[in-house]
Amino acid sequence: MSLYDLAIAPFQDFVFMRRALAAVFALALGSAPLGVLLTLRRMSLAGDALAHAVLPGVAVAFIVFGLSLPALSIGGFLAGVLVVLAAVWVSRYTDLKEDASFAAGYLVALAAGVLLISSHGTQIDLLHILFGNILGVDRVGLVLVTGVSSVTLVGLALFYRAFLLESFDPAYLRSITGGGGLFQFLFLMLVVANLVAAFQVMGTLMAVGLMMLPAVSARLWHAMLPAQLLNAALQALLAGYAGLLLSYHFDQPSGPVIVMCSGALYALSLLLAPQGWRGRRKAHLHAEAVAQGHLHHDHEHHSHLH
Repeated sequence: MSLYDLAIAPFQDFVFMRRALAAVFALALGSAPLGVLLTLRRMSLAGDALAHAVLPGVAVAFIVFGLSLPALSIGGFLAGVLVVLAAVWVSRYTDLKEDASFAAGYLVALAAGVLLISSHGTQIDLLHILFGNILGVDRVGLVLVTGVSSVTLVGLALFYRAFLLESFDPAYLRSITGGGGLFQFLFLMLVVANLVAAFQVMGTLMAVGLMMLPAVSARLWHAMLPAQLLNAALQALLAGYAGLLLSYHFDQPSGPVIVMCSGALYALSLLLAPQGWRGRRKAHLHAEAVAQGHLHHDHEHHSHLH
């Protein structure tokens, strides 16, 4: 089998593969940079929490409208917004931090969503919603995913400085704009929108994979934020492309395979990146060599004095 048959022919021959590739590329470009900003805010688990938080809204929409993508998306987005508002309210008016309130909210939401879908649908419906069906993306789904990705990139370009200030020094942002809470809410809405767009492709359990794994991995390679954003997007694109090919050739579910490919890139980063094992070991050995050189120099200097 030639390289063309392995890497290009599936997308050349099948429309559903081309749509799946376009959808996963759009998700990669929109969600991976958001993941970098989430890690910057020390909110890595908030993405996972919000991915599960959309499930009750999806479940209610499924019960009322069936497998209607617009209805499922609206229901999921509204559920995510409610969880965000609840988490912000809890962190502001109680002693709980945002991460704790997000964790409590997503556990309840996940359980409620699974129960609702299980009691009103089939096992296949539940599996599609939990794990997605990227090879079944239709024209409407592709428009939704690309639209959310486009809005996300425009939003990041317009509010980049505000999002950074809100991450590093929210008190200063509020002092100069009076709207720090607004920018936090806008950022979390972009996260929710991307997770809602991802759920029909990756499923609610896998949706956060392309958002967080490339972002965490990128931080091991670069100290500068723009480089992290670019690295995360490139890793997400590569994982999406490789995952689709592997799932096609080995007849495996696409969402989990894409996440596993992203996990493989993360593992390589842990070993090879400057902030990973090899880089830290090299820096440690260099520090030891410098220290030994200083000791040897001090010993010679001491001997010369005597």
